[in-house]
Amino acid sequence: MTATNTYQQVGLEIEPLHPALGAAVRGVDFRQLLSPETFAAIHAAWMDHLVLVFPDQPVNNAQQIAFARMFGNLETHHQDIIKSAREPEIFRVSNVDDDGQLMEADHPTVAQISLAQRWHTDSSYRPTPSMGSILHGLEVTDEGGETCFTNMYNVYDALPERLRNAVGGRKLCHDFGHLADLAPIKPLTEEERAAMPPVWQPMCRRHPKTGRTSLYISPIYNEAIEGMADDEAVDLIAELTAFAERPEFVYRHRWSKDDIVMWDNRCTMHRVMPYNLAKRRVMHRATIVGEGPVIAA
Repeated sequence: MTATNTYQQVGLEIEPLHPALGAAVRGVDFRQLLSPETFAAIHAAWMDHLVLVFPDQPVNNAQQIAFARMFGNLETHHQDIIKSAREPEIFRVSNVDDDGQLMEADHPTVAQISLAQRWHTDSSYRPTPSMGSILHGLEVTDEGGETCFTNMYNVYDALPERLRNAVGGRKLCHDFGHLADLAPIKPLTEEERAAMPPVWQPMCRRHPKTGRTSLYISPIYNEAIEGMADDEAVDLIAELTAFAERPEFVYRHRWSKDDIVMWDNRCTMHRVMPYNLAKRRVMHRATIVGEGPVIAA
């Protein structure tokens, strides 16, 4: 049976959005309990397209969490300024506080959220990084605020020999504390630093489901590479990042209210485009715990 027939059997319509990655999925309502067959079809589409967009999904937090839990356990963020006070599984990607008040553009929390304008992959600083993320757009901006995703399988496959040799067999340091070097965020507490010490991850990783190899970098957390001088490491990370953002690898998602977008952190990076911080932008993310440490390729 073809993939198209499998999707049609459970009423799903799959529309590719970019040659490299991304597909819109229609014919499902996350306010309802999904059948095992529908979940399996969604998972198959996720593996094929890396990023799935589900338009017009006016779910509440509990319904978003219930869908995300079908894939595995969920992370709770180690910072109280980020996670929801009501549902700790919700990571608040928002310039609006938990009481619904718009925060000033220079607020430390807004400064931290704005660092998502740099390329990264979620939770790469954990010993077991995230499997995937599911983001719900509750309040979206009219201009700016698009989310860009890049296919790190294709990036790895296209690396010139010089760069392939530079990353092969090496590890990269992923340090949550590096954020404080990039922006005037709220200083990390001793408890927060202890909760997330730096970890070293392989620069080339094998996907546990597809078996494919991808480049694994997360530039907002990276500045050191095993066996390299600091300046050489910074230059290589910058070069790899510039390579990964070439248009042939990137799908750029323009948000509509109540879009749900899910992506595979094991083979993509993403970033948000700048937007007017005087305008409300409220996004709620559920983050799926990874199935184990990164597998070196």
